[in-house]
Amino acid sequence: MNDASARRVLVTRRTFDEVLAGLRLRFDVDDNQGDQPLTPDELAARAAPCEGIVAAVADAVTPALLDACPRLRVVANCAVGTNNVDIPACTARGVMVTNTPGVLDDTTADHAWALMFAAARRVVSADRWLRDGHWRAWGFMDWHGVDVHHATLGIVGMGRIGRAIARRAAGFDMRVIYHNRKPLPDDQALACGAGYAGLDELLSSADFVVVSVPYGPATHHLIGARELALLKPSAVFVNIARGGVVDDAALVEVLQEGRIAAAGIDVFENEPKLHPGFPALDNAVLTPHIASASRATRLGMAELAARNLVAALEGARPPSLVNPEVLSRAG
Repeated sequence: MNDASARRVLVTRRTFDEVLAGLRLRFDVDDNQGDQPLTPDELAARAAPCEGIVAAVADAVTPALLDACPRLRVVANCAVGTNNVDIPACTARGVMVTNTPGVLDDTTADHAWALMFAAARRVVSADRWLRDGHWRAWGFMDWHGVDVHHATLGIVGMGRIGRAIARRAAGFDMRVIYHNRKPLPDDQALACGAGYAGLDELLSSADFVVVSVPYGPATHHLIGARELALLKPSAVFVNIARGGVVDDAALVEVLQEGRIAAAGIDVFENEPKLHPGFPALDNAVLTPHIASASRATRLGMAELAARNLVAALEGARPPSLVNPEVLSRAG
């Protein structure tokens, strides 16, 4: 759209061409199809004339950014988590914040299981060992891993993703326990086949621990050195939540010392930087924040973010508004 009076919006990272085409029918779109991460100053400069931003998890929406964007009306985060967005600051300025819940639950749950299996059965290190030409003969005592079937699965955080992880456990005849801020309603717990446990009890009794909680002040280093010390020596630990929920330095130390069997990690503190101890670990499977990265799911996320943006700028309530109090404030 070339109309000089059109609302201007910024899409901060590369996205699907069809999603951009739909936005361009309504708005003057500044895109970043070159996919170069924007520095805070670059983000502020490009967002300054915009009424809407489609943001990614790496984009920090801070009071300083908001102050640079007086026309801003909506931040459409292309993620479920919103820890990159200062929601109170947005609300105070009358800026709507949206996210993309629901569409990525099953894909993220699938990835949690991929990490569980890969870590438990030493898939990555065995693959690397084979490719490096070390296989000379089959050995009965080689490459022993940890069984998933009949094991106890502990899930920390039983939101939509946690429940999707739990439902899959029935196929492996697993016992499922979970920890949440409060127990699930009985019908939801029954549907998942899961029983409630205190955090310490879960960590000390589960064979597999999967962390799936939102990140915020209350969950910063929820899993630290004390909590990791409770894990069984045979335990497999998986984090698909957010970097910062787990103390990475403490986890690296536990893995280096062989105090647990293995870990599968998709999210990291200060990503894309890693704790320097991670790359050398043979008992850790590491993926670059890709739990939702199937094409269908990422397209669904982008489409939902676009719908949120359109609704906010055209006077409707966005489908997944995170701060609904902003509507009454605006009124």
